[in-house]
Amino acid sequence: MIDILRQWYQRHFTDPQVVILAFLLLAGFLIIVFAGRILAPLLASLIIAYLLEGAVRKLVFLHIPRILAVTLVLLAFLALTVAALFSVVPLMSAQVTQLVRELPGMISEGQNLLLQLPERYPQLISDDQVFELMGAIRAEATLLGQRVVSFSLSSARHLVDVVIYLIVVPLMVFFMLKDRDLILNWIRGFMPQDTHLASEVWTEVNLKIASYVRGKFIEIVIVWAVTFLTFNWFGLEYAVLLSFMVGISVIIPYIGAAVVTIPVAAVAYFQFGLSSEFAWVLIAYGVIQFIDGNVLVPLLFSEVVNLHPVAIIAAVFVFGGIWGLWGVFFAIPLATLVHAVIKSWPRAQRPPPESSGEPAAAAAEAATK
Repeated sequence: MIDILRQWYQRHFTDPQVVILAFLLLAGFLIIVFAGRILAPLLASLIIAYLLEGAVRKLVFLHIPRILAVTLVLLAFLALTVAALFSVVPLMSAQVTQLVRELPGMISEGQNLLLQLPERYPQLISDDQVFELMGAIRAEATLLGQRVVSFSLSSARHLVDVVIYLIVVPLMVFFMLKDRDLILNWIRGFMPQDTHLASEVWTEVNLKIASYVRGKFIEIVIVWAVTFLTFNWFGLEYAVLLSFMVGISVIIPYIGAAVVTIPVAAVAYFQFGLSSEFAWVLIAYGVIQFIDGNVLVPLLFSEVVNLHPVAIIAAVFVFGGIWGLWGVFFAIPLATLVHAVIKSWPRAQRPPPESSGEPAAAAAEAATK
C-alpha cells in the first residue's frame, strides 16, 4: 500500500509546478471556506471588478484613458443596478406579498383536490396518505412564512451593514480596476518566479469563464424578457415574479427549469383551472424552455463550457452542498476550473513493462533474416 502511494505521489507531484498549483488551489479553497463571510465584501468586489474588466479593456482599446474608462464603466454598472432596484424589485416585492397573502387559499383548494383522490382512485391512494401529505404541506407553508418573517427582520437588523457595503464595495471595485496592474504586480511579488502551469490553467479558465458569464447574462435577459411578454400576453398573475424565476433558473442547468415548472404550473392552475388557457400557458412555457436549450444555449456558448451534463449536475450538487446558493451560482465556473486543472495537470510517464529477452531475441533474429 505504501509503495502504491509513493508511486502515485512520484507520478503526480514530482514537478515543482504541480506543487505550486496545488498550493494555490488549496489556499484559495481554505480562504473561501473559513474566511468567506468575513471577506464577503472583498470577494464581491473582486468578482464585480473581474466581470467589468472586459468592458474597461474595450474602452482602453479605443484610446480612452484607463481611469476615465473605469469611471464610465462603473457609473454605467451602478446606474443599471439602481434602475433595477427601483423598477423591478418593487414590482417583485409587491407580487411576493400578494402571493403570500393568497397562499392559504391556494393550499385550501389544493387540499380539497387531494381529498377527492381517495374517492376517485381508492386502489392507489388512501385517506391516511392524503392526511399525512396535507400535514406536510401545512408544515412547509408555516415554515415558509416563518422564513419570510425572519428574513425581513434580519434584513432590517442588518440595514446598516447593507448601507456600508453599498458604499465600500463600489469604492473597492473602482480601485481594483484603476490600479489593476499595480495590485497584480504586488501579488506576483509573493509568488515563485516560475509559475507557468498556474498561468496556463488561469488563461484557459479566464477565457472560458469570461465567455460563459457574458453569454449567461445575455441568456438570462432574453429568457426573462420573452417569458414576461408571454405570461403577460396570457394574463397570468405574478408575471414579473414568475418570469424572473424562469430567467434566473437558467443559471442552474437542467435542475432550474424542472424546479421553476412547479410554481408556474401551480399559479396557472389556480388561476385558470383545467382549461385551455392553462394548457396554452404550459405549452408556451415548454416552447420557451425548448428554444432556450436547443437554440439559444448552443448559439451563445458553443464550445465555451465543454462539460458533460452529468458533470454539470454533479457540480451543482457538490458546490451547492459546500457553499449553498453561491455554490450553485458558481457551480459551472468552478467545474470549469476543475476541468482545466485536470486537463493541464502534468503526469510522469509510467515506465514500460519489463519484457523477457526471448521475444526481443526472436525479433532480432527475424530482422536479420
